[in-house]
Amino acid sequence: MTDIPGGLDPRSSGRITIDLNALVANWRDLKGRLAATCVCGAAVKANAYGIGLKPAAAALAAAGCRDFFVATPEEGLRLRSAQPTAHIHVLNGLYPGAAGDYVNHRLVPVLNAPPEVEEWLAFCRARGEAFEAALHVDTGMNRLGLTANEAEAVARAHPAFSPTLVISHLACADTPEHPLSALQLERFGRVRTLFPNAAASLANSAGVLLGPDYHFDLVRPGIALYGGSAGPGTPLRTVVTVETRILQMRSVAPRETIGYGAAFTAERPMRIAVIAAGYADCYLRQAGSSDGAPGGFAALAGHRLPIAGRVSMDLIALDVGDLGEDVAHRGALVELIGDTVPVDAVAEAAGTIGYELLTQLSPRLDRHYIGLPADGTGD
Repeated sequence: MTDIPGGLDPRSSGRITIDLNALVANWRDLKGRLAATCVCGAAVKANAYGIGLKPAAAALAAAGCRDFFVATPEEGLRLRSAQPTAHIHVLNGLYPGAAGDYVNHRLVPVLNAPPEVEEWLAFCRARGEAFEAALHVDTGMNRLGLTANEAEAVARAHPAFSPTLVISHLACADTPEHPLSALQLERFGRVRTLFPNAAASLANSAGVLLGPDYHFDLVRPGIALYGGSAGPGTPLRTVVTVETRILQMRSVAPRETIGYGAAFTAERPMRIAVIAAGYADCYLRQAGSSDGAPGGFAALAGHRLPIAGRVSMDLIALDVGDLGEDVAHRGALVELIGDTVPVDAVAEAAGTIGYELLTQLSPRLDRHYIGLPADGTGD
């Protein structure tokens, strides 16, 4: 059979379908868990976790989201070009010498260290205006952020400095019983009193799920918006579906091997589907299988298909079992990520997390958006 799946360019290896309605539903689910006084923002860094910054922000803004968090000023500039009224925070902080760009494009730096605070305040003094900034205080991640002592020193040295937002970041919130979350909550409660006029934000996706003690004034969910798990109770409407076509069907005799390194040996007569995707298309090499070590799986017509052998750059072999030729045939689309194959299941097979897979979504596959607002242009 040589039929072309409906809606897929015959020259394309497959497609990525991005359901923005599901994205918005996940955001609304999280927002519904908050007090009326708590704002639900959205982390849209890393190209909105791979799904496209501008379409994702357009959908979320249309649903009522006004507060967005990006990692870099470049991401902030891209978002500003599409969302002129959005409130945009740059989590990686103030880049040296770039204060004018932040101000000119209304990007709010999240100041992460005393030198950033000093540079920002010097810029404000030179301009004669107190421009908006947020302050990040580390409470246990030991990544970015001022220490508690540094925050106290800033508050003493610059009593007129009034950040509009004080944030910290939870390290272990996706493990609800981990004691570090409670310790970070206690530390954050103390440090926010140094800046009494600032709003407070501690919760990422997993932090929202920990309950109202962690919500404060603003939450900034990320992975849960995009259909990935942030722990028990995560809203998991599928946002991303990745499908690719079968290139060839073949039969493999017992004791024959499949793929690089002869790592997988057929123990029985096998029907194999070779599909047009590999580690160049976000499906990580570590998800392959070998003798005695099962790997990941794909799906066809609701049937899970184990990977047979290593994942190559552009190709994966799948064991189609007893599926008939009316189902498993050249040109049929196989689901790599979606309702039957959740992104976290693929990530687990590869020994990683859903974030890594989503942020590496293939540029080689066609993209199709469901629920794209009229003002939401593609990336």
